[in-house]
Amino acid sequence: MKKVISVLVIFVLVSCGAKKTANSTALYEVLTEQPDGGGNIKFFEILTEPNEIKMLQNDPLLSSKMKHDDINTSNYVILNMGEKNTSGYTIGIEKVEETDKNIIITVKENNPAPDAMVMQVISYPYTVVKVHSKKEIIIK
Repeated sequence: MKKVISVLVIFVLVSCGAKKTANSTALYEVLTEQPDGGGNIKFFEILTEPNEIKMLQNDPLLSSKMKHDDINTSNYVILNMGEKNTSGYTIGIEKVEETDKNIIITVKENNPAPDAMVMQVISYPYTVVKVHSKKEIIIK
């Protein structure tokens, strides 16, 4: 009987304990990383104006990940790798650093592994990143 009561007391104490809240303080968030669907040329575009950001809200891949208030508090970056002759290429973020005046984003382009089987198809890899800041963005 003592065991049953002690198990119940432990269960009640554990279930009433303090819970962590998921408070996102990350500097950036990758909204989508797609192997195909980007542009023909390599470019990095920084979207800061509300009318530019609204364009992204109409995209079916991004509309569920964007909030209306993000227009005033975040900037968006489109990283486009350009045309590639095979599949397996990706473009992403290596690191993001925040300084007093700006945000420095280091981009990393990933090629397919030499021993990987890739499809001989033209692909246009791209990535869309949300930066939780309205500071000036510098891309390296």
